[in-house]
Amino acid sequence: MTKTLILCDCSKSQTIQTTSFDGLEGTKCSRIHSGLCTTQTQDAAKFIKDGDAIIACLQERELFEELADELNVEPPEFVDIRDRAGWSDQGKDAGPKMAALVSDMQLEIPAGKAVDVISEGICLIIGAPETALMAAEKLSEILSVTVLLSTPQEAPLNRGFDVVSGTLKSLSGTLGDFTLRIDGFQEIDPSGRGDRTFTPPQNGAVSQCDIILDLTGGTPLFPAPEKRDGYLRADPGDPLAVASCVFDASHMVGTFEKPLYLAYDPNICAHSRAEQVGCSKCLDICPTSALTPDGDNIVIDVMACAGCGACSALCPSGAISYDAPPVSYLFRRIQNLAAVFTAGGSSPQLLVHDAEFGAEMISLSARFAHGLPANVIPIEVDTVTGFGHAEMLAALATGFTNVHILLSPKTENTVVSNEAGLANAIAGVSQISLIDINDPDAFCDILYDTKTFPAVIEPILPIGGRRDVTRLSAKALQPDMNAPIALPEGAPYGTVIVDTDACTLCLSCASLCPSGALGDNPDMPQLRFQETACLQCGLCETVCPENAIRLQPQMNLDDSAFNQTVLHEEEPFACIECGAFFGVKSTIERIVKQLEGKHPMFAESDSGKLIRMCDKCRINAQYQNTDNPFQGGDRPKPRTTDDYFSKRKDH
Repeated sequence: MTKTLILCDCSKSQTIQTTSFDGLEGTKCSRIHSGLCTTQTQDAAKFIKDGDAIIACLQERELFEELADELNVEPPEFVDIRDRAGWSDQGKDAGPKMAALVSDMQLEIPAGKAVDVISEGICLIIGAPETALMAAEKLSEILSVTVLLSTPQEAPLNRGFDVVSGTLKSLSGTLGDFTLRIDGFQEIDPSGRGDRTFTPPQNGAVSQCDIILDLTGGTPLFPAPEKRDGYLRADPGDPLAVASCVFDASHMVGTFEKPLYLAYDPNICAHSRAEQVGCSKCLDICPTSALTPDGDNIVIDVMACAGCGACSALCPSGAISYDAPPVSYLFRRIQNLAAVFTAGGSSPQLLVHDAEFGAEMISLSARFAHGLPANVIPIEVDTVTGFGHAEMLAALATGFTNVHILLSPKTENTVVSNEAGLANAIAGVSQISLIDINDPDAFCDILYDTKTFPAVIEPILPIGGRRDVTRLSAKALQPDMNAPIALPEGAPYGTVIVDTDACTLCLSCASLCPSGALGDNPDMPQLRFQETACLQCGLCETVCPENAIRLQPQMNLDDSAFNQTVLHEEEPFACIECGAFFGVKSTIERIVKQLEGKHPMFAESDSGKLIRMCDKCRINAQYQNTDNPFQGGDRPKPRTTDDYFSKRKDH
């Protein structure tokens, strides 16, 4: 299906060359307009009515959608090539970037998963009486409101909302499903004359609500309160903030879609084995406490998850993956942007930003500052935190010379900083930079002054999981590397160092390794290791009874990393009866030395020999002993009817 790209130079404030879009399959260009949203709206209406239109402007999106509604047709699609490309000091050279942006916009977004959240408008307001009661009066006509006061106060005569008193002891849930427990609970006694009184206090009262308006001004009731749906919080001393929260609460009635941001595969989770904790990166970083341990695995509270993506970026095994949309779609976007841009441009740089702060910064820099350089291609993502080292390296390996991450005030900077450090270590050069600034002029200066690096000669096709793409990218970025790359502490790639003098080959580490990186040899006492499978989760280090294991973060790009290597091996012990090999010779000899002739059970030489026998011979030897532990007493003689009657005759 061919789509028509509707172009407008916005009163000749940007340069557009239609030839820049010639290589885009399934796209044709209109003539270049100058006032599509003002004097040429009739042209816009015609294109919208014809269908399959892409309007290259986002500023007047509402206007064009209203036109579509008046024409009773589907609204057009939109792409911004003005703020992100045309409005720039280098706008005349932005043709390749415009083509890349249009191509990116046309990629089909995989359908996401979501659940319905129903809010019936049951609202709990917490705070001082003067503020909470005023907010309740404003909301009572729209919502079913209850005000929770810390101590009984003179109750208002207004019965449009309820007033209760008590101490909030616990709170959980999210929009449409909050559960709270209150001690010292008292409600108004509606009977009687004069001032209204409260009922006697009761502990352990449990209730539910859909919305919580916190006007206490104290410590938030939830971690990362801005990420908790249905929980609104304002400083009671700021009337504007209170009014804003009241307005937001009034619109939280109805059925809403809650995206399911994460996919989880418990089979490859490295959190725990046999009650021994290994990896806990996702649990440690989750800002909303949506992740909790559950034995060897974890549980995701999908309703509390805010979709920051930090857990998916840090998960070493890929057990948690971002699914709204999946990472494969992001890899495809990155590769497509690089490929389309390099068809007509050179030295592309990738600018990663979010849909709120980042988009506004780009818009302000375009209107009032220098705009983005012609070779800086912005990519808008749902969460900057979820753009991890795998995505950063994929960008470099598909043709980008630099990657800039624009941080917002809500970004978990520590996560992004650590991931950028890991990516730079693997790339070998600091090609990933973080931009933490809110001044459009300074933002532009950073981008224009950036030193570019050579792009990879043979761009990769980023297919597979995040670990696969990371390794593929590393080999493309450092093709001549013949030694392991040293990585920062906590990296999810590396090797295991075994102290062979301390190791007894008990194989506890191999039995608990969640990824199969450590294994044994059924024919020989050996501990084997495959580096590409190692997650550096630390389970082997934790479970080793001899403290003989330590982790070493690194990335070995040689193909030998796919092979199993022997970390430690010893000579097997030969059974003194049948000669079959079993156990470890040094261990058997150590046990014999410690027990034979000393321990009461092995005081006799025959008992001492049992230690040197394999399982089969040991059982046979014990069976032949006079004190055979497997031998029972004589079976009782079956009792017949004759025996019964003969016994009766005797009496």
